[in-house]
Amino acid sequence: MKYLSKMKGSGQSPPRVSFFEILWSWLGAFLGIGAVSLLHFNVLGETDYVMIIGSFGASAVLIYGAIRSPLAQPRNLVGGHVISAIIGVSCYKLFPSDPWLASSCAVATAIAVMHATKTLHPPGGATALIAVIGSVKVHSLGYLYVLIPVGIGALVMLIIALFINNIPRKRSYPEFWF
Repeated sequence: MKYLSKMKGSGQSPPRVSFFEILWSWLGAFLGIGAVSLLHFNVLGETDYVMIIGSFGASAVLIYGAIRSPLAQPRNLVGGHVISAIIGVSCYKLFPSDPWLASSCAVATAIAVMHATKTLHPPGGATALIAVIGSVKVHSLGYLYVLIPVGIGALVMLIIALFINNIPRKRSYPEFWF
């Protein structure tokens, strides 16, 4: 019974954010995902490369909507994605005929290594998983996946976050670099 009682929670829901915060979060996400999408569709559209992956949507929530979170800081954004991409590709290469094993190994190992390196970024788990369950285009990239889309995409989103999140006086990003 004590175990089940832990599931009821122990705190209150956080307060609603202001319209100002909502507006700046929207603008940052629009411009950040827009920049990565523009590169994907207009620059790399005729190639076998990809520039946008689903985990970037979750990163946008953190770096534009939860800018004070330790999980949204530059070290976590870039480090979490890059480390997870390396692990995801490695797991796919180690277990190509067992996607269930490669998937679970990739996500679990990514979490452990992000913890150990102080780069925990929840979208990194998805980045590792995408390396395993992604399309033929993603698999054909091999370790290039770490650089493009993951590394460059995270850097593009970080640059947008640095500019957008520091325009208003009431917002400041990042909280820390390392």
